[in-house]
Amino acid sequence: MYHNILVPISFDAERDTSAPLKLARLLATPDARITLLHVVEHIPGYAISYMPPDYLAEARVAIQKELDEMASSLPNGVGVVIEGHSGRSILDWAESNKPDLIIIASHRPGMQDLLLGSTASQVVRHAACAVHVVR
Repeated sequence: MYHNILVPISFDAERDTSAPLKLARLLATPDARITLLHVVEHIPGYAISYMPPDYLAEARVAIQKELDEMASSLPNGVGVVIEGHSGRSILDWAESNKPDLIIIASHRPGMQDLLLGSTASQVVRHAACAVHVVR
């Protein structure tokens, strides 16, 4: 049983968020803290000029609202939104907040993943705690 669980959430259509949340409920102690973390990737400067001025602020609010709704179904659940590169930012957050388990969803690897590596594989390789990958 785990006391501090991190569940990175990606709102990709191909990833099912219900399986990691169900697993977090099963592996958590009654007083465990379960953090749902979403990383907002930086938008390149050339692309940001084509977006409405308040796009990033509104997107962040919408993501936080969705995470808070998901977290409300978990005991001691909390939603957190950060910015940066997904793999590195998850690892940095984990280093600062010391979870004892990371539950991360993964997709079936494609050619790009074989060459560059996916977020889940980066977290598995570099995390200082246990990592459970859900497909």
